[in-house]
Amino acid sequence: MNTDHVIRTFVEYFEDRGHRRITGSTLLPPTGDPVLFTTSGMHPLTPYLEGRPHPLGRRLVNVQRCLRTTDLEEIGDSTHLTVFEMLGTWSLGDYEGPLSLDWGYGLLTDGFGIDPGLLHATVFGGDDRIGPDTASSELWQERGVPVELTVEDNWWDNGPTGPCGPDSEIFIWTGATPPESTPTGDDRWVEVWNHVMMRHRRLDDGSLVPLPQRNVDTGLGLERLAAVLQGRTSVFDCDLFDPWRRLVPALWELDEPSLRLVCDHLRSAMVVIGDGVRPANTGRGYVLRRLVRRVLTVLWRDDPSRGLGDLPDELILHTLDHFRQEMDTDDVRRSLIEEERRFSRLLERGRQVLARPRFRGPLDDEDFHYLHDTHGLPRDLVLSLRPE
Repeated sequence: MNTDHVIRTFVEYFEDRGHRRITGSTLLPPTGDPVLFTTSGMHPLTPYLEGRPHPLGRRLVNVQRCLRTTDLEEIGDSTHLTVFEMLGTWSLGDYEGPLSLDWGYGLLTDGFGIDPGLLHATVFGGDDRIGPDTASSELWQERGVPVELTVEDNWWDNGPTGPCGPDSEIFIWTGATPPESTPTGDDRWVEVWNHVMMRHRRLDDGSLVPLPQRNVDTGLGLERLAAVLQGRTSVFDCDLFDPWRRLVPALWELDEPSLRLVCDHLRSAMVVIGDGVRPANTGRGYVLRRLVRRVLTVLWRDDPSRGLGDLPDELILHTLDHFRQEMDTDDVRRSLIEEERRFSRLLERGRQVLARPRFRGPLDDEDFHYLHDTHGLPRDLVLSLRPE
């Protein structure tokens, strides 16, 4: 089952249950939103979760591309991506959490053919403010799915203030042995689907007040599910990365973690550029700049002659097509190459500055501040030039 089939099966399953499909937004959040990028499927829907009527009704389904910088250091493992897609459903004051979980169980087992014995759920166990989510626990027990109770791991929010609530996460066993332990005790349990019972709003003082309506917000990671359904051990082995797996190793010889980082960051950079962002020293542009420069740092570590101008058009076309972006491939390539040139000049200047007697010994915070403020050399770049 390729990713297009996964998406189609997901959307049609929930359309059959009264959900209307909405168009996912770009990576750029609505005007006035304080975050740099859309980090979850619910982000563009916040006003409707807070009570505004949605023009398409109370049951919604969509596919939303997301970007999370919090996981940058995790890139290279088997489950994390910088840009990924989230399959989402919403009940805006309509049905409650147990029905959402029951439908989720049905789609995974009947729709996608996953062995129920490979499922495990986690549920909010309660704290000093909110009691345990007994309704979710009872649903899973009725379905014969083992449950682990947690507190912090099963409370969802999208920041220090705003909509939040307890959640129930669905995990699939990916080990070669029969399932064992629990999701918090064994990372072979891979989280694929989160169902949030979004009933509260956190205020500036940290207190919780009820939302005007009781919502359910779910997010299912497309690439993680596709990898499981395709019998792959990593998101980088699912069909979305087939062209990358075929073309990048032929271009550059890289170890597996480096190959994953290069593929992820370049693909993510292409999507960000496709949504209209250009490299810069602040904001969204800085995130894009950091992605490209992390790629170049890896590529040049073994061979300084490597360049982004060698990227096959097929990779750019494949990425823009999948994310339904209409930008010309030459524009994407030009943006990447221009950033490569800027980074090359910065590296040369950095080497010259760090060769000065003042910087030959250990560097302290004052040195790092000076190098950044005076010469535009960020700490991570200085450390890459001075690995000792």
